[in-house]
Amino acid sequence: MEKKALIAMSGGVDSSVAAWLMKQEGFDCMGATMRLYDNQKFNAQESSCCSLDDVDDARAVAYRLGMPYYVFNFTRDFETQVMDKFVRCYECGLTPNPCIDCNRHLKFDLLLRRATTLGCDCIVTGHYARIEQLSNGRYCLYTAADAGKDQSYFLYSLTQEQLAHTRFPLGALTKEQVRQIAGEQGFVNARKRDSQDICFVPDGDYVAFLERYTQKSYLPGDFLDQQGKVVGQHRGAVGYTLGQRKGLGVAMGTPVYVCGKDMSANTVTLGPNESLFRTVLRANDWNWMPFPALDAPLAVTAKTRSRMMPQPAMVYPEENGFARVEFAQAQRAITPGQAVVLYAGEQVIGGGTITEVL
Repeated sequence: MEKKALIAMSGGVDSSVAAWLMKQEGFDCMGATMRLYDNQKFNAQESSCCSLDDVDDARAVAYRLGMPYYVFNFTRDFETQVMDKFVRCYECGLTPNPCIDCNRHLKFDLLLRRATTLGCDCIVTGHYARIEQLSNGRYCLYTAADAGKDQSYFLYSLTQEQLAHTRFPLGALTKEQVRQIAGEQGFVNARKRDSQDICFVPDGDYVAFLERYTQKSYLPGDFLDQQGKVVGQHRGAVGYTLGQRKGLGVAMGTPVYVCGKDMSANTVTLGPNESLFRTVLRANDWNWMPFPALDAPLAVTAKTRSRMMPQPAMVYPEENGFARVEFAQAQRAITPGQAVVLYAGEQVIGGGTITEVL
């Protein structure tokens, strides 16, 4: 019997080529765009995701490939699972990663359940990563062939069930190869630029988004030096992230960076770059891939942000689902709320949410 696949189509070139590749494999495909965000409701730029142009591009590719096409309205789920958490974290002084939350709750949970309802065997996305099944039967995530486009960091939370019913056809291709295929197939989005920013904050102004979304005005407060002396005024502690230098508006004789925040006191502490380096972090909410749980120390490489090179580290299991990661060398601006993802070569071992930097 011909297998069925639901293609998550963003309107971009990657998901379009993923759809073509699955058709080439003989799958009975249908396309779907998840409407996650109401641009007009929050007065966002039309260039953010879920725009009419994106839907038109996705529909055009689906039509060209002879696939039925749907638009699923997941805006309410996106607000509660992703945007509300984004706001809560920033107001608590954390720096969340909404792309990871979107993958966890929307693309590989809600969409997979919708695909199952439609009788599909798997969902397909244009992510640059690979999935392989181990000899013990478990599924593991691996980095993409195109190291510059690898998205495994954002996908560490995929469960065994999700991995078993997901396909990443672009994992073995480079971006240029993908664009070449799109051009050869005459896709309207063959040269469409990649989206870079958080979809609901397309201009990068997090504070403006928070104020629009919550209808709050965040109070100004004190910049402090590392001795606790007031050295200036900030525009609201929610607007600053660990390691930030740009936009501080404070002259202290030498370059300074955000090295701490106290949300209850509404203060932001500034210090030199060297004060940002740490070797140890704790994290919870772990997802492990080659094994159900970590039961012994393990040598790994680790990333605390998507674009950094994995760094040598040891991970140690702790109580209540926590684990401690100790880097061989100090790392800059390890940030609570972000993810730490562990690797063994190209294989993703697991990942969790950073709760504390030691």
